[in-house]
Amino acid sequence: MQRPITLLPKAHLHLHFTGSMRHSTLVELADLRGVHLPQALVDEWPPKLRAVDERGWFRFQRLYDIARSVLKTPDDMYRLLLEAAQDERAAGSGWLEIQVDPSGYASRFDGLTAALELVLDAARSAERETGVGIGIMVAANRTKHPLDAKALARLASQYAGRGVVSFGLNNDERRGRALEFEGAFRIARRAGLLLAPHGGELEGPRSVRECLDMLEADRIGHGVRAIEDPYLVERVATQEVTLEVCPSSNVGLGVVQDVSHVPLRRLFDAGAPIALGTDDPLLFGPRLAEQYEIARDVFGFSDAELAELARMSIRGAAAPDGRKKELLAGVDSWLTTAPEDF
Repeated sequence: MQRPITLLPKAHLHLHFTGSMRHSTLVELADLRGVHLPQALVDEWPPKLRAVDERGWFRFQRLYDIARSVLKTPDDMYRLLLEAAQDERAAGSGWLEIQVDPSGYASRFDGLTAALELVLDAARSAERETGVGIGIMVAANRTKHPLDAKALARLASQYAGRGVVSFGLNNDERRGRALEFEGAFRIARRAGLLLAPHGGELEGPRSVRECLDMLEADRIGHGVRAIEDPYLVERVATQEVTLEVCPSSNVGLGVVQDVSHVPLRRLFDAGAPIALGTDDPLLFGPRLAEQYEIARDVFGFSDAELAELARMSIRGAAAPDGRKKELLAGVDSWLTTAPEDF
């Protein structure tokens, strides 16, 4: 017998706002709002994606933008966050850091500040209803100008301690190097926000090094291609920089051809802190519990190792100390309970 993964307390640190949407909600809202969905988001869901070339990334981004277009009212935003929190609770997650670029919603919700405040209020409402702690990561888009990122960093800093817990940098690494956004991350760092840029996904070790050297990252979104440089992996382990590894996403975007090629076991054995994540389950399918199932079934992680993965996710979170202590105690309890007693 094996201990149930859905009862293992954990934190989810890599989930995008629109990408957290349930597929059934996307289809329902599209019908309600009169948004035409391509077959890749209906009958052929989850879509077949491969973003390692420019055309493939464009298709991924187009599907993502179509999905975001169904979120037209405040009630839609409240629903998305409530359902995301419900899904986290079902997976055993007690803390969710969900990342959002408010500029993607500013035009329909009265500007950047109003859009962020709407997301924050929806998060507080979802937290009250589900008991799952929720922190907001404001994430800049590296395909836009670094001055836009600075504006978002200043906005995030204004809400540090009021629901915004971290600052990120997402989108295609090939179109915006981390070093160009040092100014924005300096602003966020001064405000005490945890720093978690994407790196080492579509680009190799240099991308990870720039996140460490130029942005002083506390965590790195993905980071799996650090494995190509053993000295870099050793540095990640020594500096205790958490890698947000998203196995299903790595396959979906063509970073690896098969989930067995994700360097999860190699990174873990090398001592790199790892937080399993889903990235965009709306486009990739599997959610958080399935990522732990992959660790167990594909990479042979024992229950003790799964518990350590959960602890790593909790330690890497920007959650309050009390929440972390509670979740870590829950992990210990899960591991000391015999499988047949669940």
